[in-house]
Amino acid sequence: MEIHLSKSSDVPLRQQLAEQIVTLITTGEVRQGAQLPSVRALARQLKIHHNTVSEAYQDLVQRKWLTRSRGSRLVVGASASSTQPPGLDALINETIQRAKDMGFPLQALTEHVRERLLAQPPDHILVVEDEPGLRQLICMEVREQIAFTVSGCSLVDFESQPNLAVGAQIFSPQHVLDEIASAGALRLPPVAITYSARQEHVRLIGALRKASVVATVSISESALKTARGVFAPAIGRKHTFQERLVKPGAHVDLNGVDMAFCDSATILTPMKGRKVHYRLVASECLDNLAQSLGVARQRSTPGGLGGGGVGKQEG
Repeated sequence: MEIHLSKSSDVPLRQQLAEQIVTLITTGEVRQGAQLPSVRALARQLKIHHNTVSEAYQDLVQRKWLTRSRGSRLVVGASASSTQPPGLDALINETIQRAKDMGFPLQALTEHVRERLLAQPPDHILVVEDEPGLRQLICMEVREQIAFTVSGCSLVDFESQPNLAVGAQIFSPQHVLDEIASAGALRLPPVAITYSARQEHVRLIGALRKASVVATVSISESALKTARGVFAPAIGRKHTFQERLVKPGAHVDLNGVDMAFCDSATILTPMKGRKVHYRLVASECLDNLAQSLGVARQRSTPGGLGGGGVGKQEG
């Protein structure tokens, strides 16, 4: 082992020795299972007291960089193995300890780690939307077409937990983007959610020749409210309009309904009449989101009415 110690440094010899051995291990110069020199042999080589070597070795054993083998000889332990890396907590603890040993305050470590994390490319999409049902639907539609981890939170949670921005590509309605931007540092600008147009849905209702029962089925109160206002002119006095607010996974009785506009959470609900997939997020918006992440968008498997906000039942 090539080790150089300075007796004139303010850093104790024990610490210099321990950290240099760690560096040799992490750079691969000393591999897992390699046997280290005895305490006295290394002390003679470095021309230092054997107690200094002994203390450095004991420190590395406690930190699990070294383990004792038969005959009390020390070998590089499993925690330094590249094939079996230490757990996240162990890595964090090791980093904190090394920073403290080198004289860095914890505040500086916190600030630098956060800066580095924010500089990393996003590893997930974060949907920020206050209504739980609407948030769940948006997450479902994004997962369906973009191969990326997706999670969601409310605006209140986002503002109170700055770490939610770490590693996230924010996807949120336009009207809250200013509040999101002011809540914390973001590596990438948020992508605004654009909702799909409903002309095709209105056209389908208008094409009904006989008086019919038209229903909107959703887990979101906001989606139902929007559908009520948009479909009202086409419903008129000729048709009957129903709203079905359901819990995710719950059975929905659609007996007597001639046409049901179902969201992504309820599209698989069995019914005898016509069923139309009521998609919330505009196709172009999902294209923009995929482009911001540098990934290809996965198109849904065709299976019925397609395009825009109208889709077929998917099974």
